[in-house]
Amino acid sequence: MNTYQALTVDWKGEHLKSEIRGYSLDDLPEGDVTIRVAYSGVNYKDGLASIPGGNIVNSYPHIPGIDLSGTVVASSDPAFREGDEVLVTGYGLGVSHPGGFSQMTRVPAAWVVPLPPGMSAKAAMAVGTAGFTAALSIHRMEENGLAPGQGPVLVTGATGGVGSWAVAMLARSGYDVTASSRKSAEADYLQKLGAAECISPQELELPEGRSLHQERWAGAVDPVGGALLPHVLRSVRYGGSVAVSGFTGGMDFAASVLPFILRGVNLLGIDSVLCPMELRRKVWGRIAAEWLPEEEMLDSVVHEIALPDLPDALTQILQGRMRGRAIVNLT
Repeated sequence: MNTYQALTVDWKGEHLKSEIRGYSLDDLPEGDVTIRVAYSGVNYKDGLASIPGGNIVNSYPHIPGIDLSGTVVASSDPAFREGDEVLVTGYGLGVSHPGGFSQMTRVPAAWVVPLPPGMSAKAAMAVGTAGFTAALSIHRMEENGLAPGQGPVLVTGATGGVGSWAVAMLARSGYDVTASSRKSAEADYLQKLGAAECISPQELELPEGRSLHQERWAGAVDPVGGALLPHVLRSVRYGGSVAVSGFTGGMDFAASVLPFILRGVNLLGIDSVLCPMELRRKVWGRIAAEWLPEEEMLDSVVHEIALPDLPDALTQILQGRMRGRAIVNLT
């Protein structure tokens, strides 16, 4: 393959447009490991990279895609050899570095994770950044004492990529999962993933002026943030943790200190971008060994699209219309 195609975001006059462009191998970015990309996922950050004011990309033209899986075709680093199956998530991929919406790419070796045993390239991107973030959230919560049998675990934004994977992974580990979503029509979908109960975000809201509420949640995975987060914190049981990984509900929130100083609640920030490689490999290993579902379950969470379908998929995820996770087949 001497040429390749990639979704490229660039300015056309006063408008930012997404289009499929052809490239040659001479156009590959700098790096140690050249990868033939098999799959990439569609993430909220990719949507932001495709619109003006998304505050994700500093220079154009740009190839989005913050995760990818594929096969090494060349490497100047001895840690990787031709034919190795690998994945890349986070770091500068799709932000400051050309991303995964490309049939070929080249990245620093320090970003590359060997594909865990038993995980295919397709399954890796079915999980992708969203599933890795969910898994990292659960891992961190368990490090802080969460265990099955302590009570229900809440997942907000449960029909999104992080939320869907959090529901499925928690249920697979034996947790009692309550899924919160404003999409009431998706209750059957969430129950198939393993949710024991489905509620609306409005059911989490507390009366004004109350700093604490009845202890309800053993923990919570929150990719939403914003105004809902204080309500969640006020209902977490003593010593419980809330893992916050996103801001689809807004970047700012105002909360009382009482959940922290009277109930010992832990607010855990989840960063999948610069997660240390040792922890990154450990969590991917847990995903492959403990949380990777059967093909039927994968198919209920993931739908596959082609490169030309990407612009519409990016619009869907920005508008909150995407259920589960979309992956791009680049083969």
